[in-house]
This record gives sequence, C-alpha cells and structure tokens, in this order.
Amino acid sequence: MARIPDITKEKYRRYFSDSEFWNKLRTVAVKAGAAVTYPALLLYYVLKSDKVSLKYKLYIVGALGYLILPTDLVPDFIPFFGYADDAAAIIAAYKMISDAVTPDIKDKAKAKALSWFGLADISRAEENLDREVDEQ
Repeated sequence: MARIPDITKEKYRRYFSDSEFWNKLRTVAVKAGAAVTYPALLLYYVLKSDKVSLKYKLYIVGALGYLILPTDLVPDFIPFFGYADDAAAIIAAYKMISDAVTPDIKDKAKAKALSWFGLADISRAEENLDREVDEQ
C-alpha cells in the first residue's frame, strides 16, 4: 500500500494556512453566503481535530487549499458562478469525511457561522449539506 505523505511537509502546507483560510473565508462569507461558508467551517474544525485520520486531513487541506488559492477554474469575481468550483470542492471533501463530523464540531461551525449569518441561512445550508450527503 502506498504511504500517504505527512501533512506537515511544506509541499502540502503551502496550500493551506489558518491565516489565509480566515482571510479568504471572510470574503467568501460576504460573497458566497452560508452555503459555502458553513461546510468550509465544518471542514476546518474537522481538520483541527486530533481524532481524524491523515487521509481525511489531506482531503480537507486539498479542498480548503483550493478555496484559498487565488486562481481557480472559475474566477471568484464572476457573478453567480465564481464560487461554484470552490463549493464543489468543499462539498466533495465533506462527503468523504462527513462521518468524522461530531456534534462538538457542528456546534463550533454553527457558532462561527452565526456570527456572520442568520439562523435561517445556517439551517438552510445545513439542510442542503445533509441532502447532498444522503444522495451519495
């Protein structure tokens, strides 16, 4: 079996950092809304968990790294479609790691999301995310 590379190696770390994530997420929150922000927060808090496998962490770093990269398949400045590719990467990663999302992680993500959005927005984002996972 092939060895999964260590997540701490610079090769992978350069695509994701806490500061870049929070800077980008504030921008995404305003432009893309809760539908992208809430699942990104879930991924972030799963990434920070000590109980998550390295394989899951690599999926998450890939998705969140793509979110914060300045170049995308679909540039973020394009109205209505700019965050579609970012959302697809985040949802795909979430589907792969959803069994690692604990109630505590959900609570942290909701609390942070509520500081940016209303409860109705978060509830809709959570329902859509649950529906996405159920459809796999």
